[in-house]
Amino acid sequence: MSDNSPNNAYWSANMRIILVSLIIWALVSFGFGILLRPLLSGIAVGGTDLGFWFAQQGSILVFLAIIFFYAWRMNRLDREHGVDEE
Repeated sequence: MSDNSPNNAYWSANMRIILVSLIIWALVSFGFGILLRPLLSGIAVGGTDLGFWFAQQGSILVFLAIIFFYAWRMNRLDREHGVDEE
């Protein structure tokens, strides 16, 4: 059991990062762009309302930010657990 403990810690941390990233992505793309669009319609961004902006561009920008965050965080996690490529 102790041989798998570092592996379990690594994969638990990995799955936690993935889960949080997916929740943020779903909240921004589905929540802000579709469900909360009527509430965000009064806030203007770039000549349009904030709900439309999230549906068209905001969710894409947040998705790109999540990709870069995931790569950065996984590199750090790999170094912490000794499985990095360097």
